[in-house]
Amino acid sequence: MPEVLINGPEGRIQGRYMHGKAENAPMALVLHPHPEQGGTMNNKVVYSIYQSFVARGFSTLRFNFRGVGRSQGKYDGGEGELSDAASALDWLQMYNPNAPFCWVGGFSFGSWISMQLLMRRPEIVGFLSVAPPASDYDFTFLAPCPSSGLMLQGENDENIPPDSVKKLVEKLSAQRAIEIQYTLVPGANHFFAGKIDEMMMAIDNYLDIQLSDEFKRSED
Repeated sequence: MPEVLINGPEGRIQGRYMHGKAENAPMALVLHPHPEQGGTMNNKVVYSIYQSFVARGFSTLRFNFRGVGRSQGKYDGGEGELSDAASALDWLQMYNPNAPFCWVGGFSFGSWISMQLLMRRPEIVGFLSVAPPASDYDFTFLAPCPSSGLMLQGENDENIPPDSVKKLVEKLSAQRAIEIQYTLVPGANHFFAGKIDEMMMAIDNYLDIQLSDEFKRSED
């Protein structure tokens, strides 16, 4: 997992990148939780999602938002962080010009940013949204949501009421040709303490099913 330094809107963006071995490997970008609440690209949930994409042959990047780790700048309330994510995706595409598609994953605050990126970048065909902060942030920009994906959280999430995420899923699922799978991990809190394996089992099962179809479509 070599460290990479990306030119971002506020200077250097620090990331960790693994290049896919296949000539036309797909891409994945993984976004971390809130910078002002200790979120970094080394968060256990973020790292686990990153490793899952790497294991499936994706060219995979995770990075620190501005002001975190060695990334320059300071927290910008979401707008600047979205610009950071767009710059990270630009970098990923520069090194993967033959990638057939891209997935995005985000945890908590990172899932809010990732869903905004999804709206702006048609090359993103699927998403993993872990503990999306539906009770704290406005998700009405998903009108319509352009891709199907997974929304997952802990059954005992103390930060984000599961009902708020369920309502978001129901709203998005009413859209034509969009399938949002909603999964609650039994006994897990917001950070999936002691439940990372159970969380990843749900994510891996979802990816195995979805990616078999995605690879078939990309080969047609």
